[in-house]
Amino acid sequence: MHLSRTDSPLKVLVLGGYGNFGARIVKALANDPAICLLIGGRNEARATAMVREIGSNAAAMVVDASDAQLAGRLRAQHVDLVIHTAGPFQAQGYAVAEACADAGAHYIDLADGRRFVCDFPAAMQARFVQAQRCAISGASTVPALSSAVVDHLAKGWQAIHRIDICIAPAQTAPRGVATLEAVLSYCGAPIDIWRDGRWQQALGWARPGPVRFPRMKPRRAALCDIPDLELFPAHYQVTDTVTFLAALEVPLSQTAFAWLAAMRRWRLLPRPQALAPWLLRGAPLFDRWGSALGGMYVQVTGQGPSGQQVSARWDIAADLDHGPEIPCMAAILLARRLARGNGPPPGAHTATSLLPLEAFAPEFARWGMVTDTA
Repeated sequence: MHLSRTDSPLKVLVLGGYGNFGARIVKALANDPAICLLIGGRNEARATAMVREIGSNAAAMVVDASDAQLAGRLRAQHVDLVIHTAGPFQAQGYAVAEACADAGAHYIDLADGRRFVCDFPAAMQARFVQAQRCAISGASTVPALSSAVVDHLAKGWQAIHRIDICIAPAQTAPRGVATLEAVLSYCGAPIDIWRDGRWQQALGWARPGPVRFPRMKPRRAALCDIPDLELFPAHYQVTDTVTFLAALEVPLSQTAFAWLAAMRRWRLLPRPQALAPWLLRGAPLFDRWGSALGGMYVQVTGQGPSGQQVSARWDIAADLDHGPEIPCMAAILLARRLARGNGPPPGAHTATSLLPLEAFAPEFARWGMVTDTA
């Protein structure tokens, strides 16, 4: 079942539309004739400046995600879709999604908070089925792109034994305080992971180990807490292990995160995320030892179509500080599909396996990103 629409443009509110990710989504959708944009946030001056910058059929909307009257405001503006980019999602509830359902609007977010994304379908399904609208959580690098890669690599396989994912951001890429707060929220915290066919615990950002990439220098990477760690074992019936690592470019930064993890474990730093504004200000001091090149890999091992043991790996390299475009791509692609009546069925979904890998290819090409499959 697919959602139908009229011939009028889809009215899309990008909540946080002048932020690190929201602005990228706004610019990508600005010239789509099937979409009419509202650039939303609490800062009217910044929203208006973004409208002037894109110079298209868009308007500013002063709106607060925590507004108790949000549903009424969405209804009054005839909003068809809200793209929620105002993180961090680890500390949020589902008030924005609930307002969208009450207002009869579709909903997409860029959440990478594990509980936020994994619990979303059960919490929101009844509301969006009743509203006959769709809601999608995790329309970002994980699990939208990561699952698209796994689907591509393991197509036709009899079984998947292991999935390993690593993201390696460029040191000089633009950063947002919300993203850093989200990352620090599980630094040194115990994370449930599917390892050796059973659930175990390991500490976030602790004990970094070496990783290699075809187009980047070797780095060290450490465990991060993301929805894939919980979604993928069941979705793909993984028999052995699912891991997700992050590899910072400057070795000292990776070591510093490991020390923060240790301090939390020793109860000397109960809330590492409180350091996010200070770390964000200090990060450019390390840029001289970094570059504008980032990337990601997904490696899958399992049992192939004929029962043989197989392994496949996909890498992407993003230069010129274009890496932050990747977390925005799934939301952009899904918004375009909804604008053309090709969205998922009514109800609440995670972004797992909603998009094929080939759908991302034009976006990769647009930003000069290079992929390798082995």
